[in-house]
Amino acid sequence: MNYKKFKFSAILLLGLVLPGVYAQQAITATGGNASGNGGSVSFTIGQVVYTINTGTNGSTAQGVQQPYEISVVTGLEETNGTNFICSAYPNPAANYILLKIENYKTENLTYQLYDNIGRLLQNNRVQGNVTNIDMCNMVIATYFLKVIESNNVLKIFKIVKN
Repeated sequence: MNYKKFKFSAILLLGLVLPGVYAQQAITATGGNASGNGGSVSFTIGQVVYTINTGTNGSTAQGVQQPYEISVVTGLEETNGTNFICSAYPNPAANYILLKIENYKTENLTYQLYDNIGRLLQNNRVQGNVTNIDMCNMVIATYFLKVIESNNVLKIFKIVKN
């Protein structure tokens, strides 16, 4: 009789302990495979581990709650021979952006404000060393502010509107 109790207790104990051994593995909610001209990737949503894989063509971050951001880097020529200082603030913005330009002539400067899909929203002349750009009627989104002189882009700002 004791042997049967021991066998039953051992089976019960193993039945309760073994599932706990696998408790640290990820339980994924969904996932799939994606492929394109640049390669392919398998993905899951609901991972509990965070890792970064880096290669010669870039890097990928795996894990929970990763931000989704696409950035396009364009080559811009630097303004040579000047102490051009340009800043846009506050960023993130609520109602306006101040475009401040120092050590540069502002007579031939313009600014262009684009939305995140590339539509031109504003195209105006710079009003002096400090230009107030109204953003009151714009929705909460990401915008791009270009400072231009004679069809040459001097600076691009990524502006977040709250």
